[in-house]
Amino acid sequence: MSKLGIIGGGAMGAAFAQGVISSGLLKPNQIIIADVDQPKLDMLNSDLGVEVTTNNILVAGNSEIVLLAVKPSFTACVLEEIAEHISKALIISIAAGVSIGSMESNLPDRIGVIRAMPNTPCQIGAGSIGFSRGKAVTDDQVAAAQKIFDSTGISIEVPERLLDAVTGLSGSGPAYVYLMIEAMSDAGVRMGLPRPAALKLAAQTVYGSASMVIQHETHPAVLKDQVTSPGGTTIAGLEALEKAGFRSALIEAVKAAARRSEELSE
Repeated sequence: MSKLGIIGGGAMGAAFAQGVISSGLLKPNQIIIADVDQPKLDMLNSDLGVEVTTNNILVAGNSEIVLLAVKPSFTACVLEEIAEHISKALIISIAAGVSIGSMESNLPDRIGVIRAMPNTPCQIGAGSIGFSRGKAVTDDQVAAAQKIFDSTGISIEVPERLLDAVTGLSGSGPAYVYLMIEAMSDAGVRMGLPRPAALKLAAQTVYGSASMVIQHETHPAVLKDQVTSPGGTTIAGLEALEKAGFRSALIEAVKAAARRSEELSE
């Protein structure tokens, strides 16, 4: 029996398989992945050494934990297909906007459901994941799920009502950061830097600054003040950002994405 079965061999399903293998949490022979795309499965088998199949029922009946990495519109039909064949009692879903209640309604009462919201940096082991547990999930199951999540980054448990906020912040957040990197790079070019140099400097600046917040566990306001000398260049730049509404724009972006997530969940 496999420790982990993954239904959906796309970017996120593959990221979790890669994560648990790279971290040493599981061996390739403890993972089985199902997908409708045979060439994709062949690549996963070749690259990761995992077992592959086009049969969702085979995964459900032979895995201790089943991770659903399918599009939200396919979640209900996949659950209906596998419901009678799940041999163990934990389903993890990363489908955006699909509530725990709706998934539980398609499963026997004994089956636990965890709903998670990962982001794309999970593909390089630097993801952020918010997750919530259903009514039948035990603490041991949460611990097992969190080990899987943490193999691709960091994870935080929140009440399900806050998963829309997680979506607006970290789920959509990479796009905001990419836009900022692009804008900083454009500014560097405007001031005379070659494009490759400007992009590399901008991206590394964001990476390094985020790493400082995480590794030092220091509030970003404190770190910001360490860079800002009286009458210097940084305070001039910060003044320009405040005048342009930079802080407010980011807050509104998170709010707008969270509201849209709420709408899609209805």
